[in-house]
Amino acid sequence: MSHETATAMLPLFVATLVGGPIAAAAPIGLIEGASDGASSAIKSYSGYWTDKTGKRTSVMYLGYALTGFLIPAIGFATSWLQILALRVAGWMGRGARGPPRDALMSESVAPETRGKAFGFQRAFDTIGATIGIALAYLLIPRLAIPSIYFLTLIPGIASVVVVVALVRSKARVPHPNHPSFLHAVRGLPTRFRLFLVGVGLFGLVNFSNTIFNLRALQILAPSQGQTGAADVAVLLLLVLNVVYAASSYPAGFLADRVSKRFLLAGGYGLFGLACLVSVFEIPSIPILLTVFILAGLSTGVVDAVEGAYTADFLDSSQRGVGYGVLQTVNGVGDFVSSALIGVLITLVSPAAGFGLFAGLSFAAGALLVTLTGK
Repeated sequence: MSHETATAMLPLFVATLVGGPIAAAAPIGLIEGASDGASSAIKSYSGYWTDKTGKRTSVMYLGYALTGFLIPAIGFATSWLQILALRVAGWMGRGARGPPRDALMSESVAPETRGKAFGFQRAFDTIGATIGIALAYLLIPRLAIPSIYFLTLIPGIASVVVVVALVRSKARVPHPNHPSFLHAVRGLPTRFRLFLVGVGLFGLVNFSNTIFNLRALQILAPSQGQTGAADVAVLLLLVLNVVYAASSYPAGFLADRVSKRFLLAGGYGLFGLACLVSVFEIPSIPILLTVFILAGLSTGVVDAVEGAYTADFLDSSQRGVGYGVLQTVNGVGDFVSSALIGVLITLVSPAAGFGLFAGLSFAAGALLVTLTGK
């Protein structure tokens, strides 16, 4: 709830600081990309450390605290560079907590219900995000943007309290003779490495949903004005998250019963369709709604199935580092994709950027199916 309220306001805040949505495309792409890149830099070692020490929760506690306190501080920013610095620092906490959380989840349920577990987690995460976006939509006309950022401190602190008070892991034996970080990474199974190739290609095009929000703002601003367009764009982002929340658990449930690789490839294809529709610059609410619904479905399927599928390749002693490497690959891809789409929109054209990324999304799905097949 906290960070999604902040993220929903990011395009409008940056556009206000730099002078419009087109001028904001490159800064937003850089902010999103650098945040994901910094997050990815810490993920692999975070997961490895929890495998070695046997402690899953301590890194989680720190990660939630960093995000909970630093993201609200964006309200103090007076330039997009300050937003960049705070977002990067906050996202490093988000990156640190991810691998131990996913490893802990995979160890807390039976293998045949992992899909449901990851889908359930993503659904509740997204319910919080949906509430956050709804709050942004309601508060933007009533409060200054910095004040809304300051309010996100309340759910941010609450999340830290809940995690520290309630989340426990099973007792695990420390492994002082655990292989070094590089040896642990090299020891990951070959089939998992092939899986990462497909994941990596999709990561290179799977930019932040904030870019879809910016695209809607850009298309609607000439006819509705920047404030009116921002209201609609936030509402569309709310729809995306409702679809995301509603699809996560069914996608995970389905992943326990059908081929995960084909289901995950289908999620990549849905994102490609969202990009393809975004090529057309038509100020039509139904067309924009289609884009956000497709993006929400894609995110729900990919997030639920990817986490469950990863556990199929790894034993318990490799889960921390495995999820860390997976999230690092995704983070590096997010850095490149968000930065690249922002540059393409600004320097070439939105149609060129979204068209290229649509084609690469379809290619990533085909590559995943080919490389992970038995």
